[in-house]
Amino acid sequence: MLPRIADSLSFLYLDVVRIHQDDTGVRAEVATERGPETVYLPTAALSCVLLGPGTSITARALTTFARHGTTVLVTGSGGVRCYAAALPDSLSTTWLERQTRAWADDTQRTAVATAMYEKRFGTGTAPTGSSLAQLRGMEGQRVKAHYRLLAQQYRIGRFRRTYDPAAWDTQDPVNLALSAANTCLYGIVHAAILALGCSPALGFVHSGNQQAFVYDIADLYKAQLTIPLAFSLHASTNPEAAARRSFRDGLRLFRLLPRIVTDIQDLLAPDAQGPVPDLDEELVDLWDPVTGAIRGGTNHGFFTGEAK
Repeated sequence: MLPRIADSLSFLYLDVVRIHQDDTGVRAEVATERGPETVYLPTAALSCVLLGPGTSITARALTTFARHGTTVLVTGSGGVRCYAAALPDSLSTTWLERQTRAWADDTQRTAVATAMYEKRFGTGTAPTGSSLAQLRGMEGQRVKAHYRLLAQQYRIGRFRRTYDPAAWDTQDPVNLALSAANTCLYGIVHAAILALGCSPALGFVHSGNQQAFVYDIADLYKAQLTIPLAFSLHASTNPEAAARRSFRDGLRLFRLLPRIVTDIQDLLAPDAQGPVPDLDEELVDLWDPVTGAIRGGTNHGFFTGEAK
């Protein structure tokens, strides 16, 4: 089932709690000065649960989440960084199939890459018929211009984006802060992609990495979220920690996740008319090269118009 983004409980983040199943339902227990407090979780109304540091969960509770079609993600503090995921077998492959078809066709892949470019820089900014190489060149020029503008605004002189893990401590504060903030953004994007059932590895601009699609989608938001934040920390004595805290404190997590999912759906199904049908009752279809998907759970051995 697709995440119900319109529902305010589509995504729930928890940390420093113990989650277990009792005779009533799944509940989260947190220790307070007044003693343990309990909150029951509406598992049937949740599409995705993000478990932060200090969380423990029982197998019985995980089973309930899976039975209700809820994706469970293990994340870092504040929902940033996605380390592991438990996906229910009832999760629809609708968006994974759309992603795979678009990725495997060179024309569609270029069209998606062009749509990503225009989501970042405005409709009509990509000339008709632009190749991926041309898009990369235009994207590079625009990002460099954005760097120059922010460098002038904060009066830090010339800025050059570098990322060198082998010489991490020698980098300037802006580069350190930008790398740290981008890592946080990647975690949130990764969580949204998994909640949709898409593959993080099948990128349209990036390629050859298990997080290629994560990098594609994260690039849509860097100019608004991580790049200005990094430049604002140019005088910080600990830019990495400051970037993580500022990003976590200033980010409306439950507003960004629905935006990411909506953008992915727009990219993979730009011509879709209305919402995608709810596949909750048709968990498994059969594939046919002529008619497309046909109903599963039917004896087709003597098919003459209706099952015998």
